[in-house]
Amino acid sequence: MIVGDVKMTKVVASQKVLDVLKTLGLNSYERKLYVTLLAKGTSTAGSLSELSGVPRSRTYDVLESLADKGFVVIQSNKPLKYVAIPPDEALERLRKKHEEDFKELTQRIEEVKKSKVLDELKSLYKKGVKTVNPAELTGAIRGRYAMHQQLESVLKRAKDHIYLLTSEEGLIELYENQNKLLRDAAKRGVDVRIAAPITKTNEGIIKDLSSYAKLRNTKGIKGLRGRFAIVDGKEVIVALTDEKTHPTQDLHLWSQSSHIAGDTLRPLFEMVWENAEKYN
Repeated sequence: MIVGDVKMTKVVASQKVLDVLKTLGLNSYERKLYVTLLAKGTSTAGSLSELSGVPRSRTYDVLESLADKGFVVIQSNKPLKYVAIPPDEALERLRKKHEEDFKELTQRIEEVKKSKVLDELKSLYKKGVKTVNPAELTGAIRGRYAMHQQLESVLKRAKDHIYLLTSEEGLIELYENQNKLLRDAAKRGVDVRIAAPITKTNEGIIKDLSSYAKLRNTKGIKGLRGRFAIVDGKEVIVALTDEKTHPTQDLHLWSQSSHIAGDTLRPLFEMVWENAEKYN
């Protein structure tokens, strides 16, 4: 394509570069425009639209978003021109922005927790829950991080028992993320039971867990690959994907159905528990 006397060639970045920029929070249009502007140094929105394939109607607001994140500087020319920030400097600006945003959000959260707004929100939740069938309090959780957040909430509510069935790798991950909550639950008098393969790899973890939880070794049970957590026979989190699934795509089911937790999965856990090798 020719614009004036300048030949314009579409800028193509490797998929690896685009994927990394995605992990930094840049959406598809932002990624395309930034790498295009890097290759040009400075350009107008129209030229960037043509080179990147981003619709012109979206180019202006996306470039403003990039400027807000520290990847672009907007020059006050007519027409407007955009200058790419060097990658190393852009990354540093993004880091600082996230730190500032995090501090501000944390402060707001603490203020809400101390205000009457929280009481009102809790009141609304309690009224809403009373009108809902517990079986309807069920949902899919995508991503390992989101699952551990939900599991944290579930463990905090435990009053009677916590039954955990997991794999060797899952046990390590459980320990790294939930050890303190499980220990705190045990101190409250909650019966914590963990059924998992016990090997030399996780000896240190097992020794610490055994100081407050009851353990059974499932290594000798062939074909056992499930992962789930049951709390008080009323709440459950079940893995719907295997551990080979990428953590961001890992899928779990959460439910407050006593039928699933108490009538279906608890008997299964107890059967595994009885057939597993005693540890303590």
